[in-house]
Amino acid sequence: MSIPQTRQQLLDAIDSNYQTLANDLAKIPPDRTQEKTMEGHAKGSQMSVANLVSYLIGWNELVLKWCERKSQGKPVDFPETGYKWNELGRLAQKFYADYSTLDYPALLQQFAAVKARITALVESETDASLYGAAWYEKYPKGRMIQFNTASPYANARARLRKWLNNRDSK
Repeated sequence: MSIPQTRQQLLDAIDSNYQTLANDLAKIPPDRTQEKTMEGHAKGSQMSVANLVSYLIGWNELVLKWCERKSQGKPVDFPETGYKWNELGRLAQKFYADYSTLDYPALLQQFAAVKARITALVESETDASLYGAAWYEKYPKGRMIQFNTASPYANARARLRKWLNNRDSK
């Protein structure tokens, strides 16, 4: 899929990538969702399917936080307060911990809910507000949303499919 350039293309990318990932996530047997046998987000680490979903929830929540703070004229600590862009592995570990008390069905519900909030946010925007000007450094708002929603959904699906193929071939 090409890089979205309009509000509708961004919505389509988010929805399409989410739906294909959600379909795959729904097929994972509950007893396998906590296995820490998938390549993690920090170099040399391992994570579970539940961790992967937690990671996506965490990034989606960050996008909403960024947008809310910016709309209120408040400063935004990108990517997150206490983290730098070169510390994303550590941030991933935070996301895993943030949602560690939720069981897998609750994680999937939380993921669906935060994705719905992202969709509502994008639907409230215009092409101009999403792509008409730089929003963070050189990136327009739509690109920052896509970087942290549709793209990670596609990446997560690739990780999940690789994990499933490796597990099933053993």
